[in-house]
Amino acid sequence: MLIRNAEIGNREVSDLRTDGAAISAIGSLTPLPGETVLDAKGGALLPGLHDHHIHLAGLAARAASVWCGPPDVTTPEQLADCLCRPGQGWLRAIGYHESVLGLPDARELDQLLCDRPLRMQHRGGRMWLLNSLALSLLLERSDPPSGLERDSSGFTGRLFDSDDWLRKALGSTPPEFAQVSRSLAAYGVTGITDMTPQNDPAMAGHFTTQMKRGALLQRCWLAGSLTLVDAAPGPWHLGPAKLHLHEAALPDFDETIGFIALAHGQARGVAVHCTTEVEMVFALAAMEAAGFSPGDRIEHVSIADDHHLHRMADHRVAACVQPHFVQERGDRYLLDVEPRHLPDLYRLASLRNAGIAMAGGSDAPFASADPWEAMQAAVSRTTRDGALLGASEALDPETALALYAAAPNDLSRQRRIAPGEPADLCLLDRSWKSARERLVSTDVRATIVAGRIIHDRIDQPPA
Repeated sequence: MLIRNAEIGNREVSDLRTDGAAISAIGSLTPLPGETVLDAKGGALLPGLHDHHIHLAGLAARAASVWCGPPDVTTPEQLADCLCRPGQGWLRAIGYHESVLGLPDARELDQLLCDRPLRMQHRGGRMWLLNSLALSLLLERSDPPSGLERDSSGFTGRLFDSDDWLRKALGSTPPEFAQVSRSLAAYGVTGITDMTPQNDPAMAGHFTTQMKRGALLQRCWLAGSLTLVDAAPGPWHLGPAKLHLHEAALPDFDETIGFIALAHGQARGVAVHCTTEVEMVFALAAMEAAGFSPGDRIEHVSIADDHHLHRMADHRVAACVQPHFVQERGDRYLLDVEPRHLPDLYRLASLRNAGIAMAGGSDAPFASADPWEAMQAAVSRTTRDGALLGASEALDPETALALYAAAPNDLSRQRRIAPGEPADLCLLDRSWKSARERLVSTDVRATIVAGRIIHDRIDQPPA
């Protein structure tokens, strides 16, 4: 394929040819007989965007779910309205936050919905809240897991860290990826790193099937459990071992050191979920005790002071950040986060200035999957209501874009558009000078993976 008249990096408008899955030439090129030609009309040609932290199955399941948290749902009355849906059978609700109605037990949920089984997921992703009918149906099918909370009167309906048990009890199968993959392609996303902690050989098999069928169009790296190394080979790449910390129930320290050592023994880094100061301290202490390895990274880096940043930099621990959390959740953070932590909240410029390798991830479905919205937030640092949150942590548009051009197997390296590099590209319908002032996904004209167009906003036949 030949892409003509494209703005490529610092060059003037040039042509680019792909040969199979790689870029073969850049310059003033003449079309070959029978070659597909795409006229960029001066639009910027960028490395394809990579989402370095996403939960694809959860994003696919979201289409069949009810959103029940901020910013759309903020009061008990709004929660009751969103759960009052016609129909029978299970109702799956997602995005819940305790600011709406605390952490209701089954009886409290029955007051909102009692005539159909309800499972409602906290936006943190580790907790499900069940009403009495849901609780009864699940316990009929399976013995209760250790993560099902109980008190003096019985099971409360609060379910922690038990997604595998829930899937088995429901008899559910992983969802199809075609719809979300097409949506990501429209954003210019050519690759993903799935960060679901429960990813195992069975889930890897589902990714293999989806990719071979053409339902999943992006290149894929799979993070997850230590057992992923036992999965049958597929078209995906093995990513880091995921360790999901939770301040209220931190794992045994020695066991955590053992987990990190086992991951390193598999030639894998570890990706540690850190959203609080306590989790950051625990993670760095465990990593220091186990020893560091290339590919080690902290997910979210929600609260980090200068001391934490220096320790990360000293040991070359990378950071996977979600700039759009400031925009999507910032107004809540201003109310809930201790004032002393606000300067350390979702830092960006400080990470970069410390020399820490950074990459951007959406954390979808727990936030927007649109990387351009995240770039906007990284540049503006404004909340949904327009408040500034950590203005000194803002990035310029080029650095914000670079978060999504990091190489998935080495976050310290930027992917380039050059001969011999993979032909994974994002074509805009305008120059970068114009696009950088907007940072909107509607500027994406075409998305190319391995030299093949997976999204073309304009129905343009080959020349």
